[in-house]
Amino acid sequence: MFYLWARRLCAQQRGIEMDTSTLLLVDIVLHQRSLRGAARHSGRPAASIAAALARCESALSISLCQRAGSGLAFTLEANRLAPSIAEAARLARCLYAAGTDPFPSPVRLQALGRFVEVAERGSIRQAARALMLGQPQLSRQLAHLETALGHKLLERGPGGTVLTETGRRVWDDCSRLLQLWGQISRTSEDRFRRAQTTVRLGSIMPLGYESEIARQLAKLTAGWAASHPRQPLFISSTTAEELLRGLKSGAFDVVLLDTETLPEDLEGAPIAASGLAVVGAKGNDIAAALQDRPIALPSPRSGLRLRIDTLLDMTFDDTERNRLTLVEIDSIPVILNLVLHYGFASVLPLASVASIRPDLHSIPLPSTFDMQYWLCWLRSAGRSAAGIAVLDTIRRATMHAPP
Repeated sequence: MFYLWARRLCAQQRGIEMDTSTLLLVDIVLHQRSLRGAARHSGRPAASIAAALARCESALSISLCQRAGSGLAFTLEANRLAPSIAEAARLARCLYAAGTDPFPSPVRLQALGRFVEVAERGSIRQAARALMLGQPQLSRQLAHLETALGHKLLERGPGGTVLTETGRRVWDDCSRLLQLWGQISRTSEDRFRRAQTTVRLGSIMPLGYESEIARQLAKLTAGWAASHPRQPLFISSTTAEELLRGLKSGAFDVVLLDTETLPEDLEGAPIAASGLAVVGAKGNDIAAALQDRPIALPSPRSGLRLRIDTLLDMTFDDTERNRLTLVEIDSIPVILNLVLHYGFASVLPLASVASIRPDLHSIPLPSTFDMQYWLCWLRSAGRSAAGIAVLDTIRRATMHAPP
């Protein structure tokens, strides 16, 4: 809860400066692999650690981890950056005097950069001019930096500013830390701009490359690339339940659902339909076909499963249905492999199955079981523009598709 709250807050404050405390806490999280572990290790509240993690993600324009039950699941990007963040945290620790707790005295990297500017120019006045700051303001910031780090860094005199022995070491560590942070964050601005313009489309999982969903998504992608060359389109496939949750949380702008009717809080339009069939069984008797073998089917989180449950309810009474062997798998390709190679039956889009395996026996279902594919989005101000643009692209691509 703390993590999700902090992440939303920091997404609105992306311009916040990175500081030493944030680096240290994020490094601890990446090593402990949990917020609670990091809290115990650092002695800081879980809320402070969650906020630090969110600040770092905001500064880098990437996701380092996601909620996974009661814990965190770390991204590949987090694993890639972990060694560099660990080295940055080590350098940040080295800036503080022995016995100084860095957490109550965080120092912005911006302040470290200004100290480096003074050290290289040997003059607060010249550094202030180069940084376009007032000299008194820069002097106060340097004094605050010395207090926070617990070191005397500069000796001021009529001839300029001279580094103390400790100041020379801190200068070297600051320079290395700033260079390393520049390497870690060098693509963050590009990522941020791309994330801000990307249209995120969630889709139910295609049966295969020749399925209706796969064809529609390919048609959309090709049309979108031609008509919106500067606006990326990101497509991700999951279950209908996850799509609805992602739409409401903001993870998706638009979704492609297999549903009979749209929920009241959504708006959109149907873009395709597909007939269903019982596949992988002999004969033409649906009841006999489904009783004779195990049935592979998606979980109730999918629109297809709702159609299958309706068929089972119409075909069997409670006693007969309890005797069925149902195997739930939220992966259509796995279900298809079970049908093709392991003697399972299932209910799948007929056209897709026929294009993949024309000789596979199937029992077509009445048109009342047809799957409707809807492109939809939240019915709220500011959420329809992306959906209308995607829908327009699909329609134009359909009009100009080769025969």
